[in-house]
Amino acid sequence: MPDVQTESKPREGRNRGPRDSGAKEGGGRQDDRRQDRSRFEGPPEIDLDKLISDSLYLDNQAHGIVSRMRDMDSGTKSQLRRLYNAVRRACQAPESERQHQFVMLRARLAYTIARHSLRSLDSLEKLLLQVTRKNDPRGYERFRDLFEAIVAYNE
Repeated sequence: MPDVQTESKPREGRNRGPRDSGAKEGGGRQDDRRQDRSRFEGPPEIDLDKLISDSLYLDNQAHGIVSRMRDMDSGTKSQLRRLYNAVRRACQAPESERQHQFVMLRARLAYTIARHSLRSLDSLEKLLLQVTRKNDPRGYERFRDLFEAIVAYNE
């Protein structure tokens, strides 16, 4: 019978009220739980080479991002459209300016994600970094295609 008593004590500790949980001034366990809910492991990273070579992969990634947006974020369609128009303008820039345009686009995307809490777009920001580093015209075009699909599926 002593084994039963040792098992029940930890259970009692888990069922403590807010006063006993350490959630006093300075934020305790309860605050940590709130942060854990808003913070997540993140979406899987998007593989640029696969994105360039496989149209179905692009389509699946667009669906996944839109699903996460609907579950997590309160972003508006107009925010996405503005970003998509910036992507299109960056793709149309002369080749000598294109990388710079995409670097600036990444800064704009990071600002929008932070400003409007659009955590579901974090994978796009990481992908944009890959695209910019690789500086391949096909990568830029596929990024634009992915963004176009996201806008379309979000309508």
